[in-house]
Parts: sequence; structure tokens; C-alpha cells
Amino acid sequence: MRIIVSLLLAVLIGAFATINSFAQRKTIILVRHAEKDVSESADKNDPVLSGEGVQRAERLRKLISKYRPGAVYSSDYKRTRATVEPIAKKRRVEIQTYDPKNNAELIDRIMKSKTKRFIVAGHSNTIPGLANQITKKELFKNLDDAEYGTIWVIRMKDGRVRKTEILPY
Repeated sequence: MRIIVSLLLAVLIGAFATINSFAQRKTIILVRHAEKDVSESADKNDPVLSGEGVQRAERLRKLISKYRPGAVYSSDYKRTRATVEPIAKKRRVEIQTYDPKNNAELIDRIMKSKTKRFIVAGHSNTIPGLANQITKKELFKNLDDAEYGTIWVIRMKDGRVRKTEILPY
């Protein structure tokens, strides 16, 4: 009798876990890196953030804190890592790098993850495309080189986009 009860309990727990993972909600926050250093002494291939960019990264931390991201992704550049570093430190999570030329792999990692909330930092010519791939709609164009203050907040449930917000910061 105990074996049957244990077996039934295991089946119920497994069924609940399957339903729960299917119904999982995800929030994906996409952001272009903050202002980069364009001075004569700056590394042209991989510049750091400017003073203004450091301030913007701090504003991002304050704004994004309410979402409590459990995973932080960045392309492998100093400016993108520095943009999300304040939030990663606050949340005590490691910044994971991704290849902005392979958005499908990043989306797959996010969708398979048990984590519910993500922030992804990229570039003026990669983040809008990533938003388009996630939403499965061609809505967003590349950002102007001087545009830094846009955040996409994409909310998903059951693997489908339920809401997309564009916020300034």
C-alpha cells in the first residue's frame, strides 16, 4: 500500500512540475549599452563607458532592481558588461556572455532556463533585432548611434509574448 501511495505521489508531483514549467512566466529586459568613451585616448575597438555612461548604468540598476533579474547577459565587450555590472553586483549574479550574432542560442538558453527574469545588454544594431526575434514580429529598427536611453521589457507566459513595453531611462 505504501508503495502505491508513494508512486501516486511521485506521479502527481511530476505532473505538477510539468504543468508548472509550461506555465512559467518570463520577463526579459533588453538594453543597449550606456554611453561609451569616444575620447582620443579610448580604445576604438572595445571602449569603456564614459562618465555619463557610468551614471546611466547606475540609473539602470535603480530602475531594473524592481524586476529582480535572476540572470544577467552581456555581449563580450567592456561597455556592455559595465552597463549591467551594477545590477549584477546588486543581485549577486555573474554576468554571462553571449554572442550577439547568435540570438537563437541566447533565446534558447533563456527559454530553457528555470530563471524567470533576465536582463540582456547589447548594441544599437543587435538589441532591436533580438526584441524582434523574441516577439516574432519585425517592429523594432536599429537604434541611432546617439540613442542610449531605451529599455524593452518583454513579458512571456506559456512561451508566448504577452506584453512588450518600451521604457526610457
